Amino acid sequence: MGYYVYILLCRDDSYYTGYTHDLKTRLEQHLKGRGSRYTRMKKLRRIVYFEWFNTRSEAMKREREIKRLTHQEKTDLINEKQGGRQPDENNC
Repeated sequence: MGYYVYILLCRDDSYYTGYTHDLKTRLEQHLKGRGSRYTRMKKLRRIVYFEWFNTRSEAMKREREIKRLTHQEKTDLINEKQGGRQPDENNC
């Protein structure tokens, strides 16, 4: 079983970063307001980034690294992964 680290874009243009072993189910939880207090209050717009890891400890380490980034550094990471294109509005 692997783990995902993901970044969500909220309606106020802030980012939420988390990790999970089941990305689809976790996104559904966020959309239904049961994923986290932060996304329940800020309202999820879409997923904008994810990475896959073999172990939980690797995913947790990467989550901490991403959470330490500034908003602009997270935006740069997202744009770099997507080749500079903006994510599709309907992918969530």
